[in-house]
Amino acid sequence: MEPRTTALLALFSEGRTRFTKLLDTLTKADLPKKLAPSPNSIGFLVRHIGDVELLFAKNVFGLADVQVHASTVAKGHDTGEWTDLAVLKAYVQESADTLRRAIEATSDADWDTVIETKEFGKKTKAEALGRIVTHTAYHAGQIGLVVKYGA
Repeated sequence: MEPRTTALLALFSEGRTRFTKLLDTLTKADLPKKLAPSPNSIGFLVRHIGDVELLFAKNVFGLADVQVHASTVAKGHDTGEWTDLAVLKAYVQESADTLRRAIEATSDADWDTVIETKEFGKKTKAEALGRIVTHTAYHAGQIGLVVKYGA
């Protein structure tokens, strides 16, 4: 793997540890918890992280073989259906593995390629990687607060 890709893969892996360490401590009882007045449960947030990581792998990094049904994005709100901890953990493991594969397949020169999405406009792939890393960390912080203070 090329040096820039290696460094950015390390950034992704380290940046995601905020989420993975928290995920290791979650219980089934945590999944429906919310922090009022927020409408989103922990289960929804975990699923949402996976949905968006898979969308990035497919739409930003161009992995055409990725199959994603981003139910949290499509529905736009928490329906209370994300309550199976084992399924959620497997899903976000798959999303991480898929995004990792997409990062590994990106050449050093390709990190400067500009992509455009309706969600965030024009960004280089390197900038887009920063966006997905901070997206996951942002929601991990929300999950941490809900675990601590939610009901």
